[in-house]
Amino acid sequence: MNVFNCLDFLIRRACLIESMENKSQRLTLAFSYACLALSMSLVGVYVALSKPLALGFGVFILAWLRFAIGAIATMHWLPKPASEPPLSFKIYLLLFAESFFGNFLFSILMLYGMALSQAFSAGIIMSCIPVAVALLSRIFLKERIQRSTQWALLLAVSGLLILNTHSASPSSTDESSASLLGHICLLGAVFCEAMYVVIGRTLSQVIQPKRITAVINLWGLILITPLALMAIQQTGIPHVDASLWWLLLFYGLAASVGTVWLWMTGSRHVPASQAGIFTTMLPISACVVGWLLGEQTNLIQWIALGLSLFAVVLATKK
Repeated sequence: MNVFNCLDFLIRRACLIESMENKSQRLTLAFSYACLALSMSLVGVYVALSKPLALGFGVFILAWLRFAIGAIATMHWLPKPASEPPLSFKIYLLLFAESFFGNFLFSILMLYGMALSQAFSAGIIMSCIPVAVALLSRIFLKERIQRSTQWALLLAVSGLLILNTHSASPSSTDESSASLLGHICLLGAVFCEAMYVVIGRTLSQVIQPKRITAVINLWGLILITPLALMAIQQTGIPHVDASLWWLLLFYGLAASVGTVWLWMTGSRHVPASQAGIFTTMLPISACVVGWLLGEQTNLIQWIALGLSLFAVVLATKK
């Protein structure tokens, strides 16, 4: 009898431990999802708010100020912790690539694109990020693109074509060309962000999110400094309203610190393909902010957004 009681106790104990572990895993996963969603929501907000900053400071000076704010804010995260194993040459290259594509090149393309486009249009184009993630996963990770993703690509391209051929009402050919150039820059930013997602998944497995944030900000500052100096030499130091400096502070902290740390923290426990779903928060928040700022929209733009978001649903369908 005592033997059966002992076995019953052990079984109950094992079930309790398993239940606690499952609950802990669910909480960790929920926290990771929240981090990913908040990260992309912040990206969408600062993408929409970056247009007045880019017009006031200029693209290269604004990018330099952003990375400078990020580097100062994360300087204490830069030293290597004792628990971190020695990094391979491949990881160092990935850190540089994460900063080059996800910070440096993304910032330049996004800022130029925003200076020539509406925040609402940017939101539509940015909704293609999950599809871009699927493409890059196929190219670099040799993952097979499912039929649903192929249809998603077709819908995403259709949304972009509709946006570029019908949504704008330019008053001149120059305006139309500028809008098209802005959309091309934003599309390039989409693929840079997709690279950020794919590479970030690998980095977050071996390096703490805080240190990743600090390192890629420092690389971004190094890369943008020559271009910023050339811009200052040509145009001088810009004189802007005090309100833009407060907006700049939010932009720098959100873009260089908050979004990066949140994304790297969340991606530690979520596969890259699944994490790509949460990039849908970027276009949604960008469009909402653009609409709240009073940007004029039309039915064609909403149709293009609907096609792009439906493409996201197909691309992330399991």
